[in-house]
Amino acid sequence: MSDAVPESWKPVLDPVLAGEDARRLGGWLRSEEDAGKAIYPPRGQRLRALDLTPLDAVKVVILGQDPYHGPGQAHGLCFSVPEGVKMPPSLANIYKELESDLGIARPDHGNLEHWARQGVLLLNNALTVEAHKAGSHAGKGWDAITDACVAAVAARGVPTAFVLWGSHAQGKAARIPAIGQSDRHLVLKSPHPSPLSAHRGFFGSRPFSRVNAFLQENGHTPIEW
Repeated sequence: MSDAVPESWKPVLDPVLAGEDARRLGGWLRSEEDAGKAIYPPRGQRLRALDLTPLDAVKVVILGQDPYHGPGQAHGLCFSVPEGVKMPPSLANIYKELESDLGIARPDHGNLEHWARQGVLLLNNALTVEAHKAGSHAGKGWDAITDACVAAVAARGVPTAFVLWGSHAQGKAARIPAIGQSDRHLVLKSPHPSPLSAHRGFFGSRPFSRVNAFLQENGHTPIEW
Protein backbone atom coordinates (compact mmCIF):
# COMPACT_ATOMS: atom_id res chain seq x y z
CA MET A 1 0.00 0.00 0.00
CA SER A 2 1.44 3.36 -1.02
CA ASP A 3 -0.89 5.36 1.26
CA ALA A 4 -0.12 5.45 4.98
CA VAL A 5 -2.77 3.88 7.19
CA PRO A 6 -4.18 6.39 9.71
CA GLU A 7 -3.16 5.61 13.27
CA SER A 8 -6.62 4.74 14.60
CA TRP A 9 -7.13 2.14 11.86
CA LYS A 10 -3.72 0.46 12.17
CA PRO A 11 -4.81 -2.26 14.64
CA VAL A 12 -7.59 -3.18 12.22
CA LEU A 13 -5.68 -2.99 8.96
CA ASP A 14 -2.10 -3.97 9.75
CA PRO A 15 -2.94 -7.70 9.95
CA VAL A 16 -5.00 -7.48 6.75
CA LEU A 17 -2.28 -5.61 4.88
CA ALA A 18 0.18 -8.34 5.80
CA GLY A 19 -2.04 -10.89 4.08
CA GLU A 20 -1.80 -12.30 0.58
CA ASP A 21 -4.80 -10.39 -0.83
CA ALA A 22 -3.36 -7.02 0.12
CA ARG A 23 0.13 -7.87 -1.13
CA ARG A 24 -1.34 -9.02 -4.43
CA LEU A 25 -3.41 -5.84 -4.67
CA GLY A 26 -0.38 -3.64 -4.02
CA GLY A 27 1.69 -5.39 -6.67
CA TRP A 28 -1.13 -5.26 -9.19
CA LEU A 29 -1.73 -1.53 -8.62
CA ARG A 30 1.95 -0.79 -9.11
CA SER A 31 2.00 -2.74 -12.37
CA GLU A 32 -1.09 -0.89 -13.62
CA GLU A 33 0.47 2.48 -12.82
CA ASP A 34 3.82 1.46 -14.31
CA ALA A 35 1.94 0.58 -17.50
CA GLY A 36 0.78 4.19 -17.70
CA LYS A 37 -2.86 3.65 -16.73
CA ALA A 38 -4.65 6.49 -14.98
CA ILE A 39 -5.87 5.34 -11.57
CA TYR A 40 -8.34 7.32 -9.45
CA PRO A 41 -8.15 8.71 -6.88
CA PRO A 42 -4.42 9.55 -6.99
CA ARG A 43 -1.97 8.26 -4.42
CA GLY A 44 -2.33 10.05 -1.12
CA GLN A 45 -6.13 10.19 -1.33
CA ARG A 46 -7.06 6.52 -1.42
CA LEU A 47 -7.50 6.22 2.35
CA ARG A 48 -9.01 9.69 2.72
CA ALA A 49 -12.21 8.33 4.29
CA LEU A 50 -10.14 6.76 7.06
CA ASP A 51 -8.02 9.90 7.45
CA LEU A 52 -11.06 12.11 8.04
CA THR A 53 -13.05 9.67 10.17
CA PRO A 54 -11.01 7.87 12.85
CA LEU A 55 -12.38 4.52 14.00
CA ASP A 56 -13.37 5.80 17.45
CA ALA A 57 -15.25 8.74 15.87
CA VAL A 58 -17.50 6.77 13.51
CA LYS A 59 -21.21 7.43 14.08
CA VAL A 60 -22.56 6.60 10.62
CA VAL A 61 -21.34 4.39 7.78
CA ILE A 62 -22.40 5.06 4.19
CA LEU A 63 -21.15 2.42 1.77
CA GLY A 64 -20.38 3.07 -1.88
CA GLN A 65 -19.23 0.75 -4.63
CA ASP A 66 -16.13 2.24 -6.25
CA PRO A 67 -14.69 5.72 -6.89
CA TYR A 68 -15.88 7.98 -9.66
CA HIS A 69 -13.87 7.22 -12.78
CA GLY A 70 -13.73 10.65 -14.45
CA PRO A 71 -10.76 13.03 -14.19
CA GLY A 72 -10.71 15.09 -11.00
CA GLN A 73 -13.82 13.49 -9.49
CA ALA A 74 -12.62 10.91 -6.96
CA HIS A 75 -10.94 12.12 -3.78
CA GLY A 76 -11.37 9.17 -1.45
CA LEU A 77 -14.92 9.63 -0.13
CA CYS A 78 -17.87 7.75 -1.59
CA PHE A 79 -20.42 9.90 -3.47
CA SER A 80 -18.25 13.01 -2.92
CA VAL A 81 -16.37 15.20 -5.40
CA PRO A 82 -14.04 18.13 -4.76
CA GLU A 83 -15.42 21.64 -4.88
CA GLY A 84 -15.49 23.01 -8.41
CA VAL A 85 -16.21 19.60 -9.96
CA LYS A 86 -19.57 19.03 -11.63
CA MET A 87 -21.98 17.26 -9.29
CA PRO A 88 -22.65 13.63 -10.28
CA PRO A 89 -26.32 12.61 -10.72
CA SER A 90 -26.39 10.26 -7.70
CA LEU A 91 -25.11 13.00 -5.42
CA ALA A 92 -27.62 15.45 -6.86
CA ASN A 93 -30.35 12.98 -5.88
CA ILE A 94 -28.87 12.59 -2.39
CA TYR A 95 -29.07 16.35 -1.98
CA LYS A 96 -32.62 16.34 -3.33
CA GLU A 97 -33.65 13.82 -0.67
CA LEU A 98 -31.78 15.80 1.99
CA GLU A 99 -33.78 18.90 1.10
CA SER A 100 -37.05 16.96 1.15
CA ASP A 101 -36.18 15.26 4.43
CA LEU A 102 -34.67 18.10 6.48
CA GLY A 103 -35.30 21.23 4.43
CA ILE A 104 -31.58 21.76 3.84
CA ALA A 105 -31.06 23.58 0.54
CA ARG A 106 -28.82 21.88 -1.99
CA PRO A 107 -25.23 23.09 -1.65
CA ASP A 108 -23.43 24.52 -4.65
CA HIS A 109 -20.69 21.89 -4.44
CA GLY A 110 -20.38 18.14 -3.97
CA ASN A 111 -17.65 17.95 -1.33
CA LEU A 112 -18.84 15.81 1.59
CA GLU A 113 -15.76 16.25 3.79
CA HIS A 114 -17.89 18.11 6.36
CA TRP A 115 -19.90 14.90 6.82
CA ALA A 116 -16.75 12.82 7.22
CA ARG A 117 -15.31 15.16 9.84
CA GLN A 118 -18.45 14.69 11.95
CA GLY A 119 -18.18 10.91 12.03
CA VAL A 120 -19.75 9.78 8.75
CA LEU A 121 -17.50 7.10 7.26
CA LEU A 122 -17.89 7.49 3.49
CA LEU A 123 -16.31 4.24 2.37
CA ASN A 124 -16.28 2.67 -1.06
CA ASN A 125 -15.91 -1.09 -1.41
CA ALA A 126 -13.01 -0.72 -3.85
CA LEU A 127 -10.82 2.30 -3.17
CA THR A 128 -9.39 2.70 -6.67
CA VAL A 129 -10.64 2.52 -10.26
CA GLU A 130 -9.13 2.84 -13.72
CA ALA A 131 -10.06 5.98 -15.64
CA HIS A 132 -13.36 5.64 -17.51
CA LYS A 133 -13.82 2.00 -16.45
CA ALA A 134 -16.39 1.67 -13.67
CA GLY A 135 -15.89 -1.38 -11.50
CA SER A 136 -12.49 -2.12 -13.02
CA HIS A 137 -10.79 -2.70 -9.65
CA ALA A 138 -13.55 -4.80 -8.12
CA GLY A 139 -12.36 -8.21 -6.99
CA LYS A 140 -8.70 -7.18 -6.97
CA GLY A 141 -8.22 -7.34 -3.18
CA TRP A 142 -9.86 -4.23 -1.79
CA ASP A 143 -12.73 -6.25 -0.30
CA ALA A 144 -10.54 -7.74 2.43
CA ILE A 145 -9.44 -4.25 3.47
CA THR A 146 -12.79 -2.47 3.39
CA ASP A 147 -14.65 -5.44 4.90
CA ALA A 148 -12.23 -5.30 7.83
CA CYS A 149 -12.96 -1.60 8.32
CA VAL A 150 -16.71 -2.08 8.34
CA ALA A 151 -16.49 -5.15 10.57
CA ALA A 152 -14.37 -3.22 13.08
CA VAL A 153 -16.99 -0.47 13.27
CA ALA A 154 -19.81 -2.98 13.73
CA ALA A 155 -17.93 -4.92 16.40
CA ARG A 156 -17.60 -1.91 18.72
CA GLY A 157 -20.00 -1.41 21.60
CA VAL A 158 -21.07 1.89 20.08
CA PRO A 159 -24.52 2.23 18.47
CA THR A 160 -23.85 3.05 14.81
CA ALA A 161 -26.06 3.80 11.81
CA PHE A 162 -25.36 1.86 8.61
CA VAL A 163 -26.87 3.45 5.50
CA LEU A 164 -27.08 0.93 2.69
CA TRP A 165 -28.14 2.37 -0.65
CA GLY A 166 -28.55 -0.27 -3.35
CA SER A 167 -27.94 -3.98 -3.67
CA HIS A 168 -24.15 -3.71 -3.71
CA ALA A 169 -23.93 -1.97 -0.33
CA GLN A 170 -26.52 -4.32 1.10
CA GLY A 171 -24.56 -7.31 -0.18
CA LYS A 172 -21.36 -6.03 1.42
CA ALA A 173 -23.12 -5.54 4.75
CA ALA A 174 -24.51 -9.07 4.54
CA ARG A 175 -20.92 -10.38 4.66
CA ILE A 176 -20.52 -8.79 8.11
CA PRO A 177 -22.99 -10.47 10.49
CA ALA A 178 -22.33 -8.02 13.34
CA ILE A 179 -24.19 -5.31 11.42
CA GLY A 180 -27.54 -7.04 11.28
CA GLN A 181 -27.33 -9.19 14.39
CA SER A 182 -26.83 -6.41 16.93
CA ASP A 183 -29.85 -4.57 18.29
CA ARG A 184 -27.63 -1.59 19.06
CA HIS A 185 -27.15 -0.64 15.40
CA LEU A 186 -29.51 1.09 12.98
CA VAL A 187 -29.50 -0.44 9.49
CA LEU A 188 -31.26 1.57 6.78
CA LYS A 189 -31.77 -0.03 3.38
CA SER A 190 -33.16 1.59 0.26
CA PRO A 191 -32.56 1.63 -3.51
CA HIS A 192 -29.47 3.40 -4.80
CA PRO A 193 -29.70 7.17 -5.42
CA SER A 194 -28.75 6.69 -9.06
CA PRO A 195 -31.26 8.18 -11.54
CA LEU A 196 -31.89 4.59 -12.66
CA SER A 197 -33.27 3.54 -9.29
CA ALA A 198 -33.90 6.55 -7.03
CA HIS A 199 -37.62 6.65 -7.86
CA ARG A 200 -38.04 3.06 -6.65
CA GLY A 201 -37.85 4.02 -3.00
CA PHE A 202 -34.77 6.11 -2.37
CA PHE A 203 -36.81 9.28 -2.63
CA GLY A 204 -38.94 9.52 0.48
CA SER A 205 -36.77 7.15 2.54
CA ARG A 206 -35.73 10.02 4.87
CA PRO A 207 -32.33 8.57 5.87
CA PHE A 208 -30.95 11.82 7.26
CA SER A 209 -33.67 12.51 9.81
CA ARG A 210 -33.82 8.83 10.79
CA VAL A 211 -30.07 8.72 11.38
CA ASN A 212 -30.16 11.87 13.49
CA ALA A 213 -33.08 10.62 15.56
CA PHE A 214 -31.15 7.40 16.24
CA LEU A 215 -28.00 9.29 17.20
CA GLN A 216 -29.88 11.51 19.62
CA GLU A 217 -31.66 8.53 21.17
CA ASN A 218 -28.22 7.04 21.88
CA GLY A 219 -26.65 10.17 23.32
CA HIS A 220 -24.73 11.26 20.22
CA THR A 221 -24.66 14.70 18.68
CA PRO A 222 -26.67 14.60 15.42
CA ILE A 223 -24.96 15.19 12.08
CA GLU A 224 -25.14 18.67 10.58
CA TRP A 225 -25.90 17.44 7.09
